Amino acid sequence: MKVLIVLIIFSMALALIFLGAFIWAVKRGQYDDSHSPAVRILFDDEVKQTKEEKDK
Repeated sequence: MKVLIVLIIFSMALALIFLGAFIWAVKRGQYDDSHSPAVRILFDDEVKQTKEEKDK
């Protein structure tokens, strides 16, 4: 039973660490990219040619 309590405490501490890291990343602007998604559709994907197709 004591092991279960230790595991619950450990998992809650780990969850709080990940929550803190997420909040820190949001505050530092890690996810601020409002320009790229709007213009990404305008660019065509380049088709990569194999070496054999380039030699022809």
